[in-house]
Amino acid sequence: MEQTESALLLRCPAAEPAVGVARAELDLAAEVGVPAHVTVTYPFRPPGQFVAGDHRRLERLLAAVPSFTLTGARTAWFGTTVVYVDLTEGGEVVRLTEAVASEFPEHPPYGGAYTQVVPHLTIGHDHDPATLRAAERRVRARLPFTQVVTEVELWAGPPPESGRGRWTRLRSYPLG
Repeated sequence: MEQTESALLLRCPAAEPAVGVARAELDLAAEVGVPAHVTVTYPFRPPGQFVAGDHRRLERLLAAVPSFTLTGARTAWFGTTVVYVDLTEGGEVVRLTEAVASEFPEHPPYGGAYTQVVPHLTIGHDHDPATLRAAERRVRARLPFTQVVTEVELWAGPPPESGRGRWTRLRSYPLG
């Protein structure tokens, strides 16, 4: 299947016991194979448009960022349609997102749709509020999680809402 979109992600396997079941039911990204994660930037450069220089730029940029720890200790909402795990210290993710956006201004985070990026780990979205609230209660009972972040991963696949194909990890970029 053609990979038409990409994203830079911080994979969070430590969060899977808390969010895995809910994400499998309520998050399109999980349905297409994307693991629990915090997004650095999406959508990013389409995979077919990457050149070797892009990878070198990312390697250089990310090697200058030290490893850090993410902790998800509570849930929060974007309106009434998206429930997520809020990060107690999201500043590192914001700085990472801003650095990538500065290096690749043609690919602003979330396509430029939001003026402020809120680092988060999505539990579920676009389901009825009662279903999302029930998932929130189940996840909240399994928090906190703590994840040491040592790399940024490049993932790609067709648009999740298309229902076509799966996303795969293409490459990892170690943090300094």
